[in-house]
Amino acid sequence: MALTRKKFLIAKIESTYNTDPSPVGGSNAIQVTNLEITPLESDNVQAPTLQGFIGNSSRATLVANKRVSVTFDVELSGSGTAGTAPAFGPLLKSCGLSETIVASTSVTYAPVSSSFDSATIYCFYDGTRHKITGSRGSVSFNFTAGQFAVASFNFIGIYNAPDGTALSGSFTVANQAAALEVNDTNMTTSTFHGVSDACIESFELALNNDLIYKETTCGKEVFITNRAPGGTAVLQAPAIGTTDYFAKAVGITTASSSMVLGATGGNIVSLTAAQTDITGVSYGDTNGVISLSMPYLALPTTAGNNEFALAFT
Repeated sequence: MALTRKKFLIAKIESTYNTDPSPVGGSNAIQVTNLEITPLESDNVQAPTLQGFIGNSSRATLVANKRVSVTFDVELSGSGTAGTAPAFGPLLKSCGLSETIVASTSVTYAPVSSSFDSATIYCFYDGTRHKITGSRGSVSFNFTAGQFAVASFNFIGIYNAPDGTALSGSFTVANQAAALEVNDTNMTTSTFHGVSDACIESFELALNNDLIYKETTCGKEVFITNRAPGGTAVLQAPAIGTTDYFAKAVGITTASSSMVLGATGGNIVSLTAAQTDITGVSYGDTNGVISLSMPYLALPTTAGNNEFALAFT
């Protein structure tokens, strides 16, 4: 009997695309939640043969373009040591983000448009190992009041036959500090579209990568072909005389949005979108209190690759 609770994940950056770097439990373990795998996705091809009777073809179906998809959440926290990448750094890099480390100070992730990293991910389902090579993905970051900040990942990778190989080493998670609740104490900065100390109920920024799996006679690969970063901010509605978000939405302007969670070195998470463009405003109701829901885009400057930055300090 396989148990749902006995699932876990490890991952490691590939030095060569689709070449397994053999992640191990002690060095590459990542604490995740809501782990769900689609162990075999494919494009099924059945020859439309003429065979003198109706119904399915007597020929077996070709299971083509085999790939694997996996989704999971990671509590958004630092490594516990300033200047040391968090355990899930390889996942961020495999979502089309660069990693810049300043020793003893910071680790910063930002978008890139070329030279994308990839990872090998092992998903263990109580005795069954799913090895997903050549994995690339997308990620969204969510700060919701009264909950842990979360990074939600979705990956596509190359199919390898599942096996019963056991984890190498023990599943010991390092460089993943305790997550912090999003509240007025831990959230030291909450700025939306240039308005500081905004009463934010939730703030989401999604990378929105376009992920394409493609096979040719030369090989197979998961490509990141585009991205469209953006999300939705939900705020307790201010008096319109204090902040007019309707005017901000209809005006052709951008302004910075920033969320900073934590105050202890090694576990401070900062997410900044310097050019936030509000694309709409609608009303909501949160337990009898009026809120504003505002979708937005995170825009780059003409320099590119600067729609947002995620820093751990």
